[in-house]
Amino acid sequence: MDIKGCVALVTGGNRGIGEGFVRVLLESGARRVYAGSRDPAAAAHLVEAFPERCVALELDVTDAAEVAEAARRCDDVNLLVNNAGLFANQLLLGAPDMSSARQEMEVNYFGTLAMCRAFAPILARNGGGAIVNVLSAAAIVSVPNMGGYAPAKAATRSLSGAVRAELGPQGTQVTALIVGSVDTRMAAHVEGSKEKPEDIARAGLRAVTRGIDELDTDRMAVEVRAALALDPKGLEKRMARMLHSSVIRTGR
Repeated sequence: MDIKGCVALVTGGNRGIGEGFVRVLLESGARRVYAGSRDPAAAAHLVEAFPERCVALELDVTDAAEVAEAARRCDDVNLLVNNAGLFANQLLLGAPDMSSARQEMEVNYFGTLAMCRAFAPILARNGGGAIVNVLSAAAIVSVPNMGGYAPAKAATRSLSGAVRAELGPQGTQVTALIVGSVDTRMAAHVEGSKEKPEDIARAGLRAVTRGIDELDTDRMAVEVRAALALDPKGLEKRMARMLHSSVIRTGR
């Protein structure tokens, strides 16, 4: 599909990768972009930067009523970017309870599923369009020190394939983005070089225009994919060592 002239909705569009998508979409000629956020005021700077073309939208992807209202209000959308995500920074077994893991699954998996279900008929009416699911390198390899986040992103990767099959007959493209380390608040704890959110967005939109089902958006994602193909067990052991070294450093 063409980005120029499209109407997009970006969940978690007020900051980080979501804000990157909003900016790049509008700079690339999108007619309108809805920036979804639990607090619309958090996207006010984008509305000010792109008056009339950027619309702040109150949207918590775990709230069924807000998802339904977004679908009612945004019936002109032909590009849905499922970017809203949660990283609770808790271990699976080391956490005090399972509430963090459940919350990560609610946002990252069920929130994405809810948006796909709500907007599938809208995309059909608007010519098919596309869905972009913003995932993580943790979706293709287990990262023990990312607790419930990695399993939730892996589940959402599987969801992407299932939704792609279901929506294929209506002409809806479904693209999964495997994202490495990006300069966002969520990745503040990650050491080393980080990509710019706008560069991830540009890679994602190129994937949409070229009809690519799954794309590694940056160097880290490509390297993780390569390591997984070359020596999956070795990569698993390296991930385990990272977990144990972080436990020693923090005293947990």
